[in-house]
Amino acid sequence: MRYRYLVVYRPTPTGYAASVPELPGCVAAGDSLGETRELMRKALEWHLEDMQATGQDILATDPAEVAEYLEVDVASPASVASS
Repeated sequence: MRYRYLVVYRPTPTGYAASVPELPGCVAAGDSLGETRELMRKALEWHLEDMQATGQDILATDPAEVAEYLEVDVASPASVASS
């Protein structure tokens, strides 16, 4: 079965770290973003295989879900107080 999860990549002093917010403990790290992606794909496969082997439910994400960053401007406390 095919599963789809959001993976968050963060730069580190030595490369990149990756995690899956919906699967605590499913993490990877590598020297480059490309290496980290490959390692994360394997980590995710192993994590899900382990969940299956131990009888845990694997919740599938909705294929219609979309993740994005939204940028918003927030007034600083000083500018709010002076208005």
